[in-house]
Amino acid sequence: MYFQYGEKEISFLKQKDKRLAAVMERIGEIKRPLTPDLFTALIKNIIEQQISVAAATTVQQRLLTLCDGIYTPVHIASLSVQDIQQCGMTMRKAGYIKGIADSVINHTLDLDQIPAMSDKAVINTLIKLKGIGIWTAEMLLISSLNRPDILSWGDLAIQRGIMRLYRHQSLDRTRFERYRKRYSPYGSTASLYLWALSKESAD
Repeated sequence: MYFQYGEKEISFLKQKDKRLAAVMERIGEIKRPLTPDLFTALIKNIIEQQISVAAATTVQQRLLTLCDGIYTPVHIASLSVQDIQQCGMTMRKAGYIKGIADSVINHTLDLDQIPAMSDKAVINTLIKLKGIGIWTAEMLLISSLNRPDILSWGDLAIQRGIMRLYRHQSLDRTRFERYRKRYSPYGSTASLYLWALSKESAD
């Protein structure tokens, strides 16, 4: 399953911004994988923080093995922090992961309510969890909940993509907000192309 967008979003963004339109035309369709299960997405996001994709994949496979092939709150809560840490992560991350599972089991976090919440309410709920900051919550809105209008100021690759697209030497929050409003209500689709642009080699 991939992030869902189509002709409506593409046409809107192309009409709003000629430079972005050129990038979208050149790159074509982008398939960004979705993780619809929010608990799994939370665990994956904690693991992926500040490590390489290859390292994160290895850690995830080890933890999945301990969880009989599927992340569930019950599986994670049954493990000790040491068990989780020995999959190849820091004790702090292991504590975050166990803490999220415990929050679901003791009903301080109700993941079933999250899909019906506004973007802001989702962020405010998730950042109460240790290990989840605003950027991680925003990424979950895109990569798990398929929310259409997320452009993250805290994402350095998004900033790099904007600076490359518009040939800025720097990017302050005021200028960023101007672009965010331009792309709204389809900021998430713009994000896909800004991420792709940020990864391209500079000419």
